[in-house]
Amino acid sequence: MPLIRLLSSPLISQIAAGEVVERPASVVKELIENSLDAGCRRIEIDVEQGGIKRLRVRDDGHGIPPEQLALALARHATSKVADLSDLDAIATLGFRGEALPSIATVSRLTLTSRVADHGDSAWEVTVAAGGQITAPCPAVHPPGTTVDVRDLFFNTPARRKFLRTDRTEFDHLEQVVRRMALARPDICFQLRHQTRLLLDLAPANEGALILERLERLLGNGFASQSLALDESALELRLHGWVMRPAVSRSQADQQFFYVNGRLVRDRVVTHAVRQAFSDVLHQGRHPAYVLFLEIPTHLVDVNVHPTKHEVRFREGRQVHDFIFRSLHQRLSQGVLGTQPDPHSAHETGVETRPETTADFKDAQIRLQNQPDVETRPKTAGTWPPATRSLPFTTIRDGQSRYLADQAFQQPRPETTTATPDDAHAAPVIPPLGYALAQLNGVYLLAQGAQALIIVDIHAAHERIGYEQLKCAWQSGRVVRQTLLLPLSVTVSPGEAERLETQAQTLEGLGLVIDRIGIDSLIVREVPALLRQADITQLVRDVLADLSEHDCITRIDDAIDAILGTMACHGAVRANRRLTLDEMNALLREMETVERIDQCNHGRPTWVQLSHAELDRLFLRGR
Repeated sequence: MPLIRLLSSPLISQIAAGEVVERPASVVKELIENSLDAGCRRIEIDVEQGGIKRLRVRDDGHGIPPEQLALALARHATSKVADLSDLDAIATLGFRGEALPSIATVSRLTLTSRVADHGDSAWEVTVAAGGQITAPCPAVHPPGTTVDVRDLFFNTPARRKFLRTDRTEFDHLEQVVRRMALARPDICFQLRHQTRLLLDLAPANEGALILERLERLLGNGFASQSLALDESALELRLHGWVMRPAVSRSQADQQFFYVNGRLVRDRVVTHAVRQAFSDVLHQGRHPAYVLFLEIPTHLVDVNVHPTKHEVRFREGRQVHDFIFRSLHQRLSQGVLGTQPDPHSAHETGVETRPETTADFKDAQIRLQNQPDVETRPKTAGTWPPATRSLPFTTIRDGQSRYLADQAFQQPRPETTTATPDDAHAAPVIPPLGYALAQLNGVYLLAQGAQALIIVDIHAAHERIGYEQLKCAWQSGRVVRQTLLLPLSVTVSPGEAERLETQAQTLEGLGLVIDRIGIDSLIVREVPALLRQADITQLVRDVLADLSEHDCITRIDDAIDAILGTMACHGAVRANRRLTLDEMNALLREMETVERIDQCNHGRPTWVQLSHAELDRLFLRGR
């Protein structure tokens, strides 16, 4: 048998370097994190041959005193952790003391730094090929630090041969810089490749400038198509931007989640985001977002992986629920940013005076005479009042009676009485304006205060019906149906044990299952809406949910799919001619419904063309 022996120090260092340094992109990540921890305001990155030949990172941070330059290149040397208690409250991006020595082990590294209040001289140290660190010598350098890395993996050819082309390696490196720039809009970033300036980002400390940086870094109209988010609860805060579901992406390439400024990949976060988007995305599409979670340092463990890409939350369920609720609420509000109206006609059933076509034409004239009127959310008593709706009946006794009422139900109530002063007041224009016409039997054209609104009638009515069906389902008792022949299902012993602990929860969802053996279950009752579903597969999926996430989503997903199909069949079809009253009723209903920006299949329900966009189309003002 081979003898047990201690590894040599050079080999230990190279093994450690392999955990931290995978490619030039991982080098630049570690160096930028060090610069940010040093309190810099500006970071310059110069790259040659994708970072393989040379990679230099310069900052204007507080610098390193000359007597500590060599120590900064020693393994496990750090200024950020002093004792074990510090590991429970890590607030810096770097803390392990492994980055610089690991990089120096697999490259030719020069470290130059100057502390602003330590005179006018900078000092420099170099790591020789054998790992020896030279004595500090004077150098010319402004306040701050520069790390110059040359010939990456020159002494580890086995690692170097796994590197890709210069173009590919630079693409990875550039993505890292962009991700760091998203996290810190207050920092100036410059990136050069082969002396050519590719990225020059000025500091952004206010809303408009931050959105401009978002647009530059992500493109594709991210800033204009995103929803701003800022929610707080207990000690948690979630803020940032999420792309409208109607303009989702085919790949998960624009998903950036930061925990206390650190970009992470976490299963709890991923599941919460996916669950929040589950009801608004087309199958196979992916959300895009830039989100920041702020959490007390003692509630998150960042010391999980050498590359610090992963974290562990001490209260994972609490974090999951907070992220889900925050995103779910913001997506429900959509672009209009309005909450559903709890007093809408389909809920209260109160009747009122209908809006007439003459009233609408008068409103059009007044709208045209008020070109600068501000669009505001609909409130009780605004003029003209909302009229008739295109309603879906509710689910009763588990039966899906939902077809659109061809006769259009009673008009909506007018909740306040107009006063003489109101007659002379400027009209309050609803967010979606007033209907003008129907185009091609499919689209509704409406005039808003500052834009032309175009609505896909079927898609919008489908979302309205779907939301009403869900509310009816969720507010009532889940109707169960007893199976004529109970269904036997074989599962693992662990799944059978888990079922017994969650039997009451399952029963509340309409699924009555008994355990009859070590690995045998018998299904006696199922939700009435799912009586035609594959019950065996449903039970297996439910148990998988319990095992993976300690929660059940399969039944909700299955019911939502059925309700979505019902709503689709009940929505207004193409080429159905609508009157102006009916079109305005649809617009008013849209303003009160959650997730109205997209239909059940993820398609947009409405878009708008601003007056400025229309002017550009016709070259007006040029």
